[in-house]
Amino acid sequence: MPGFSDILGHETIKMNLKKAIRAGKVSHAYIITGEAGMGRKSLANAFSLKLLCENDSEDGCMTCHSCRQVLSRNHPDVIYVTHEKPGSIGVEDIRHQINDTVSIRPYSSHYKIYIVDEAEKMTIQAQNALLKTIEEPPDYVTILLITTNQEIFLPTILSRCVQLKLKPLKDSMVKEYLTEHFELKDQDADVYAAFARGNLGKAIHLASSDDFKLLHSEMLYLLKHLKEMNISELLNYIKRLREENIDIHDCLEFMQLWYRDVLMFKVTKDVNLLIFKDEYPSINEISKKSGYEGLESILSSIDKARVRLNANVNVELVLELMLLVMKEN
Repeated sequence: MPGFSDILGHETIKMNLKKAIRAGKVSHAYIITGEAGMGRKSLANAFSLKLLCENDSEDGCMTCHSCRQVLSRNHPDVIYVTHEKPGSIGVEDIRHQINDTVSIRPYSSHYKIYIVDEAEKMTIQAQNALLKTIEEPPDYVTILLITTNQEIFLPTILSRCVQLKLKPLKDSMVKEYLTEHFELKDQDADVYAAFARGNLGKAIHLASSDDFKLLHSEMLYLLKHLKEMNISELLNYIKRLREENIDIHDCLEFMQLWYRDVLMFKVTKDVNLLIFKDEYPSINEISKKSGYEGLESILSSIDKARVRLNANVNVELVLELMLLVMKEN
């Protein structure tokens, strides 16, 4: 469980949380929003460490009795709200685990912290039950709602919470982390960082994923030989990828990064700006044979394919239309 200094990025959020602790102005409720893998839970846990630490340390000293309890998830004043139903957090979950216990003072600290993970799963009834506590909380209570989608919350919940929205990290920051912590070539770290789009957790997963290594090699072959293959061969190739459990959305993401490189090189002729630097010969050749409008059409067709797949349109038809645009341009 990391402290604030161990969490990459999100400097403004970390600074504001530490400032609130120093000033004694900790809010009774926070919403921490971001994609899975961006560090939401790490921030909630680091905040808990700092709040409950018995010593005046920057992060939480990690050695006092309170810090050791938080680190082992055994602190009596940190309550991790659970739910029996996998798809929802019901009103009884909120009543039994939060509302019925908030009046009990902290056992050993100045604060009593409730951490609600997957808070977007709260039903309307559960949110209304929580609202009663958020409106008139005891001074010692702090509720942390961790979510991927705060838009699903009632306006009354949103208005009574401090909202902390995690932003993607810079690709260079993610790449530096990957090269420091994994034995990666620069070119591979570039691909993982670009594919993760600022999500460090996703980048770490990709760097250790055999599935992504398979996707990487298969997609490179497809994109470099696309012009030589007819539509039937292309569809059979995609079908085989799906049979190997490769995610079609990940394939589209990969294609987008590839053609972004082709367009970038056509405009700048700068190899250093490429994500797929070690594929320079193929990218150079494709950029010579493709016009600007054609490349824009290809990128647009990938966007349209993504939208259509999300709308549950026939997968083969969607891919056929996209591949036709790629072959023509």
